[in-house]
Amino acid sequence: MNLDALIDSLPSSAKDLKLNYSSLVRNSAELTPQQLWGTVAASAIATRSASLTAAALDAAAAQLSSAALEAAKSAAAIMGMNNIFYRFHHLSSNPKYATMPARLRMNGLRGHGVEDVDFELWSLAVSAINGCGKCVDAHENVVRGKGATEELVLAVVRVAAVIHAIGVVLDSVQAQGASVPAMGVEPPNATA
Repeated sequence: MNLDALIDSLPSSAKDLKLNYSSLVRNSAELTPQQLWGTVAASAIATRSASLTAAALDAAAAQLSSAALEAAKSAAAIMGMNNIFYRFHHLSSNPKYATMPARLRMNGLRGHGVEDVDFELWSLAVSAINGCGKCVDAHENVVRGKGATEELVLAVVRVAAVIHAIGVVLDSVQAQGASVPAMGVEPPNATA
Protein backbone atom coordinates (compact mmCIF):
# COMPACT_ATOMS: atom_id res chain seq x y z
CA MET A 1 0.00 0.00 0.00
CA ASN A 2 1.35 3.45 -0.83
CA LEU A 3 1.84 6.16 1.77
CA ASP A 4 -1.26 8.16 0.89
CA ALA A 5 -3.44 5.06 1.08
CA LEU A 6 -1.81 4.12 4.40
CA ILE A 7 -2.58 7.58 5.81
CA ASP A 8 -6.15 7.40 4.48
CA SER A 9 -6.61 4.03 6.24
CA LEU A 10 -5.80 5.43 9.70
CA PRO A 11 -8.62 5.00 12.24
CA SER A 12 -11.02 7.83 13.06
CA SER A 13 -9.11 8.48 16.28
CA ALA A 14 -6.28 9.78 14.08
CA LYS A 15 -8.44 12.27 12.15
CA ASP A 16 -6.20 15.18 13.22
CA LEU A 17 -3.15 13.32 11.98
CA LYS A 18 -4.78 12.80 8.58
CA LEU A 19 -5.62 16.49 8.37
CA ASN A 20 -2.14 17.54 9.48
CA TYR A 21 -0.51 15.12 7.05
CA SER A 22 -2.62 16.55 4.25
CA SER A 23 -1.68 20.16 5.01
CA LEU A 24 1.98 19.50 5.83
CA VAL A 25 2.91 16.83 3.26
CA ARG A 26 0.33 16.71 0.51
CA ASN A 27 0.05 20.51 0.33
CA SER A 28 3.40 21.68 1.68
CA ALA A 29 4.30 25.26 0.88
CA GLU A 30 7.04 25.87 3.45
CA LEU A 31 9.61 23.25 2.45
CA THR A 32 11.30 22.40 -0.82
CA PRO A 33 10.38 18.93 -2.12
CA GLN A 34 13.83 17.66 -1.06
CA GLN A 35 13.50 19.10 2.44
CA LEU A 36 9.99 17.71 2.79
CA TRP A 37 10.59 14.19 1.50
CA GLY A 38 13.95 13.84 3.23
CA THR A 39 12.21 14.80 6.47
CA VAL A 40 9.40 12.30 5.83
CA ALA A 41 11.89 9.50 5.09
CA ALA A 42 14.25 10.19 8.01
CA SER A 43 11.35 10.70 10.42
CA ALA A 44 9.62 7.49 9.34
CA ILE A 45 12.82 5.53 9.94
CA ALA A 46 13.07 7.12 13.40
CA THR A 47 9.54 5.95 14.29
CA ARG A 48 10.67 2.31 13.96
CA SER A 49 7.26 1.51 12.46
CA ALA A 50 7.95 -1.03 9.73
CA SER A 51 4.80 -0.34 7.74
CA LEU A 52 5.23 3.43 7.86
CA THR A 53 8.93 3.25 7.04
CA ALA A 54 8.35 1.01 4.02
CA ALA A 55 5.58 3.23 2.64
CA ALA A 56 7.48 6.47 3.36
CA LEU A 57 10.68 5.24 1.74
CA ASP A 58 8.77 4.16 -1.36
CA ALA A 59 7.06 7.56 -1.57
CA ALA A 60 10.31 9.43 -0.93
CA ALA A 61 12.10 7.42 -3.63
CA ALA A 62 9.67 8.86 -6.17
CA GLN A 63 10.38 12.41 -4.99
CA LEU A 64 14.11 12.43 -4.18
CA SER A 65 17.27 11.69 -6.09
CA SER A 66 18.93 8.45 -5.01
CA ALA A 67 21.69 10.52 -3.36
CA ALA A 68 19.16 12.53 -1.36
CA LEU A 69 17.28 9.41 -0.26
CA GLU A 70 20.55 7.82 0.89
CA ALA A 71 21.43 11.02 2.74
CA ALA A 72 18.06 10.99 4.54
CA LYS A 73 18.65 7.37 5.54
CA SER A 74 22.14 8.32 6.70
CA ALA A 75 20.77 11.18 8.81
CA ALA A 76 18.37 8.76 10.50
CA ALA A 77 21.12 6.18 11.09
CA ILE A 78 23.68 8.59 12.49
CA MET A 79 21.15 10.37 14.68
CA GLY A 80 19.91 7.00 15.94
CA MET A 81 23.41 6.58 17.37
CA ASN A 82 24.24 10.17 18.29
CA ASN A 83 20.92 10.86 19.96
CA ILE A 84 21.53 8.06 22.45
CA PHE A 85 25.15 9.05 23.06
CA TYR A 86 24.50 12.77 23.52
CA ARG A 87 21.23 12.28 25.40
CA PHE A 88 23.30 10.26 27.88
CA HIS A 89 25.58 13.31 28.26
CA HIS A 90 22.55 15.46 28.94
CA LEU A 91 20.97 13.06 31.42
CA SER A 92 24.11 12.14 33.35
CA SER A 93 25.04 14.36 36.26
CA ASN A 94 28.73 13.45 35.82
CA PRO A 95 30.35 16.37 33.92
CA LYS A 96 33.41 14.31 33.00
CA TYR A 97 31.52 12.50 30.21
CA ALA A 98 31.16 15.79 28.31
CA THR A 99 34.95 16.17 28.26
CA MET A 100 35.61 12.70 26.88
CA PRO A 101 35.78 12.01 23.12
CA ALA A 102 32.83 10.24 21.53
CA ARG A 103 35.07 7.86 19.56
CA LEU A 104 32.16 7.07 17.26
CA ARG A 105 32.40 7.30 13.48
CA MET A 106 30.22 10.07 12.12
CA ASN A 107 31.55 10.46 8.58
CA GLY A 108 28.00 10.64 7.24
CA LEU A 109 27.67 14.10 8.76
CA ARG A 110 29.98 15.27 5.97
CA GLY A 111 30.11 13.92 2.43
CA HIS A 112 26.39 13.09 2.36
CA GLY A 113 25.94 14.58 -1.12
CA VAL A 114 23.08 17.02 -0.42
CA GLU A 115 22.80 20.61 0.69
CA ASP A 116 24.10 20.96 4.24
CA VAL A 117 20.96 22.75 5.41
CA ASP A 118 18.74 19.91 4.20
CA PHE A 119 20.86 17.23 5.88
CA GLU A 120 20.93 19.23 9.11
CA LEU A 121 17.15 19.69 8.97
CA TRP A 122 16.69 15.92 8.63
CA SER A 123 19.10 15.36 11.53
CA LEU A 124 17.12 17.89 13.57
CA ALA A 125 13.84 16.11 12.79
CA VAL A 126 15.20 12.74 13.92
CA SER A 127 16.76 14.31 17.02
CA ALA A 128 13.38 15.83 17.94
CA ILE A 129 11.70 12.43 17.57
CA ASN A 130 14.40 10.75 19.65
CA GLY A 131 14.27 13.45 22.30
CA CYS A 132 17.93 14.51 22.36
CA GLY A 133 18.12 18.10 23.54
CA LYS A 134 21.84 18.44 22.85
CA CYS A 135 21.40 17.27 19.26
CA VAL A 136 18.32 19.44 18.70
CA ASP A 137 20.26 22.48 19.90
CA ALA A 138 23.33 21.61 17.85
CA HIS A 139 21.47 21.03 14.57
CA GLU A 140 19.15 24.00 15.08
CA ASN A 141 22.17 26.24 15.65
CA VAL A 142 23.83 24.95 12.46
CA VAL A 143 20.78 25.51 10.24
CA ARG A 144 20.12 28.93 11.76
CA GLY A 145 23.78 29.80 11.17
CA LYS A 146 23.34 28.82 7.52
CA GLY A 147 20.41 31.20 7.13
CA ALA A 148 17.40 28.99 7.88
CA THR A 149 14.52 30.77 9.58
CA GLU A 150 12.69 29.66 12.70
CA GLU A 151 9.66 29.11 10.46
CA LEU A 152 11.61 26.63 8.32
CA VAL A 153 12.87 24.80 11.40
CA LEU A 154 9.38 24.60 12.86
CA ALA A 155 7.96 23.37 9.55
CA VAL A 156 10.39 20.43 9.64
CA VAL A 157 9.58 19.69 13.28
CA ARG A 158 5.84 19.75 12.49
CA VAL A 159 6.34 17.14 9.78
CA ALA A 160 8.48 15.02 12.13
CA ALA A 161 5.83 15.26 14.86
CA VAL A 162 3.03 14.14 12.54
CA ILE A 163 5.05 11.31 11.02
CA HIS A 164 6.02 10.11 14.52
CA ALA A 165 2.40 10.20 15.68
CA ILE A 166 1.29 8.24 12.61
CA GLY A 167 3.87 5.57 13.51
CA VAL A 168 2.45 5.44 17.04
CA VAL A 169 -1.08 4.97 15.70
CA LEU A 170 -0.02 2.25 13.25
CA ASP A 171 1.77 0.39 16.06
CA SER A 172 -1.31 0.66 18.29
CA VAL A 173 -3.52 -0.69 15.50
CA GLN A 174 -1.16 -3.62 15.08
CA ALA A 175 -1.01 -4.18 18.86
CA GLN A 176 -4.79 -4.45 18.92
CA GLY A 177 -4.56 -7.35 16.50
CA ALA A 178 -5.62 -5.51 13.36
CA SER A 179 -3.54 -5.77 10.24
CA VAL A 180 -1.45 -2.83 9.19
CA PRO A 181 -2.41 -2.29 5.55
CA ALA A 182 1.05 -1.39 4.24
CA MET A 183 2.49 -4.64 5.53
CA GLY A 184 -0.17 -6.69 3.79
CA VAL A 185 0.01 -9.34 6.49
CA GLU A 186 -2.89 -10.36 8.62
CA PRO A 187 -2.09 -10.92 12.30
CA PRO A 188 -2.24 -14.48 13.61
CA ASN A 189 -5.62 -15.64 14.85
CA ALA A 190 -5.70 -15.05 18.60
CA THR A 191 -7.98 -18.04 19.18
CA ALA A 192 -5.90 -20.55 17.24
